[in-house]
Amino acid sequence: MEKFVVFGVYCKDAINKREQFRTQHLKRLKNLKDRNILVTLGPTKCTKYLFGIFNAKDKNELRELIEKDIYWQKGIWVSYDIYNWIQAF
Repeated sequence: MEKFVVFGVYCKDAINKREQFRTQHLKRLKNLKDRNILVTLGPTKCTKYLFGIFNAKDKNELRELIEKDIYWQKGIWVSYDIYNWIQAF
C-alpha cells in the first residue's frame, strides 16, 4: 500500500448542503478508517477545502474510493487532486 495526500474543494455553502448526507458520509469514513485505508480527512477551517491522507494500492483505487463517497456524488466535493506522499517521520 502507498500513502497519498488528497487536496480538494468544497462547493459553495457546503456546511448547509452537506447536512442531509453527513451521517452516511461519516459512517463510511469510519469504515475506511477501521480498515486502515483512511488516515485522516477533514475540511480546512475556512471550509473551502478538504485535506486527507489515505493508504491505497494506487491512484486509481483511491479515485474510486473518493468518487463513491456521497459528498462527491452529491456535489459537496467539487474537485480534488491526489499526490503520492512519502512519510518522513
